[in-house]
Amino acid sequence: MTPHPTLDPAPHAARGPGRRHLRRVAVGLAATLVLSAALTATATAGTRPGTGHGSGRPDLGPDVVVFDPSMPVSEIQATVDAINSQQIDAEMGTARKALLFLPGEYGTAEQPLQIKVGYYTELAGLGASPTDVVINGKIEVYNRCLEDDGTSNCLALVNFWRTLSNLTLNINGAGQDGCRATANFWAVSQAVSMRRLNVTGGTLSLMDYCTAGPQYASGGYIADSKAGAVVNGSQQQWLTRNSTIGSWSNGVWNAVFAGVEGAPTDATFPDPPYTTLDTTPLSREKPYLFVDAKGRYNVRVPAAQRDTAGVTWDEGITPGRTIPLGEFFVAKPSDSVRTINDQLARGRHLLLTPGVYDVAQSLAVTRASTVVLGLGHATLTAVRGAVPLTVADVPGVVVAGLTIDAGTVNSPVLLRVGTAKGSHRHGASDPRNPTTLSDVYFRVGGPHVGKATVSLEVNSDDVLIDHLWAWRADHGVPGSFGWDVSTGRNGVVVNGDDVTATGLFVEHYQQFNVIWNGERGRTVFFQNELPYDAPNQAAWQHDGVLGWAAYKVSDKVRQHELWGGGAYVYTNVDPTLHATRGFEVPVTAGVRLHHVMTVNLGAGTIDHVVNDTGAPVDNSNTGTPSFVVSYP
Repeated sequence: MTPHPTLDPAPHAARGPGRRHLRRVAVGLAATLVLSAALTATATAGTRPGTGHGSGRPDLGPDVVVFDPSMPVSEIQATVDAINSQQIDAEMGTARKALLFLPGEYGTAEQPLQIKVGYYTELAGLGASPTDVVINGKIEVYNRCLEDDGTSNCLALVNFWRTLSNLTLNINGAGQDGCRATANFWAVSQAVSMRRLNVTGGTLSLMDYCTAGPQYASGGYIADSKAGAVVNGSQQQWLTRNSTIGSWSNGVWNAVFAGVEGAPTDATFPDPPYTTLDTTPLSREKPYLFVDAKGRYNVRVPAAQRDTAGVTWDEGITPGRTIPLGEFFVAKPSDSVRTINDQLARGRHLLLTPGVYDVAQSLAVTRASTVVLGLGHATLTAVRGAVPLTVADVPGVVVAGLTIDAGTVNSPVLLRVGTAKGSHRHGASDPRNPTTLSDVYFRVGGPHVGKATVSLEVNSDDVLIDHLWAWRADHGVPGSFGWDVSTGRNGVVVNGDDVTATGLFVEHYQQFNVIWNGERGRTVFFQNELPYDAPNQAAWQHDGVLGWAAYKVSDKVRQHELWGGGAYVYTNVDPTLHATRGFEVPVTAGVRLHHVMTVNLGAGTIDHVVNDTGAPVDNSNTGTPSFVVSYP
């Protein structure tokens, strides 16, 4: 293992190569602690509602905590601290938590509420607008220290699976030490979203420069949010979409802005490595739970929008439709697939409360405009090779807030949207009402052995993928990962036409990580690591080509566009391995790539960035990207 290089502690000076392969250490040094936490964690936080207007809340299960502004700050602080103590090291655990705040104000200038967010934790306001819930204090994620002294092997590279949304954060560091008080720290990596936030009163830092000095972080996502000063610092890649910011400092390899008021220009790319689109070509915000003036629970489902910038909520409620929670089947992990499918077939929407759901036959969404919403990182796990979730060729389905895990028996796919290309009904899709996937994450290995040929298969036309992480594990519980242990051929396969992706993270699959067969596809931000664990070159090559590209556009495709893409190599099992290219696309005027790059993380070589264009990255230039500004 190569340690992080020393970084300047000043938040505006952190820049340089990161080493995401330190993830492996997370389980190697802390597996015993993680497993113990998973087995012994109890719901010490409780689940009682407050005594105010939310007291008639529905039963959302034992792992949802609803806070009321009438509760003493000390009681709320004790509750969130207890939950964090359970989740802070539970990277491969099974507990899932949702912390929901009824409309009102929490914390004071003298007694701020300072919350730390651990694994598999969702924290959200229950207002119709982000300004309806105000947290005076901090909501933070720090570098995670994997040794007992709290100062050694501290990193943010494995800070996955957490969600923050739909509230105002009025930053107040009162009572914190001098370094901690300088910003609200959100040091995270993949599968972490910030949505519908109104951040006031201070600086938002996307890295932690206080815990054992600055350390690298590895990716995240902001949408539909307002913030003042944002420090990117050591974040290696980041997507900010449809937001408003006061300022942005620093970029390491790949910072992408789409429809962001106040975004930096990309005129000098790659120094700094910014990619800026004035508008987002297609967007749809994630559904959110809220409580109306009469204390009734509802789900707001935002409408799709084209060519937009800024937030959806600054001039009133986000455009879309409101669905009373009574029209949802509120599922618990103890509910059978048969029961859930019966409710879906009857026309009900689906709310999955926090927990792990074992799925031995597909949950089947067959009706147009059905909403499937997970709370607290609800997780579907394939059993006996099942496809955990299928969506028919119908328009307007929204799937959001779900993690889908492969099981020990190979599944052909983990989520299938639409039937095979050529067999779906003509006109079944609707460009005005695209089927949408928001904050949907896939895992092949990690907490247990996993096997799935493909993680996501999109066969329908007019689909929007908004923030997805598909991950074949590079670390996890001992025995749960490895080339012949947890197997996954492809992360994402797109066969449908007119499919758009905003925020596509796909990592470590054994062949092409992404295959795009459909016409007129568009991707705004792509991040990839090639597999670490290929045993030798003979096992990782095809048709005279060394390795497999991270992002493959079919040779038959005539129109496709990508903005802001990165492919990284760290073949630590055999450092001599080569990948001929990071991106592989047909050479035609209608297929265009903007601001793409490759980088070596300490082992292995990528010979070209795209096709035969772009300089190689290898051990002679570790951490220094090779950029292609535009292709062709």
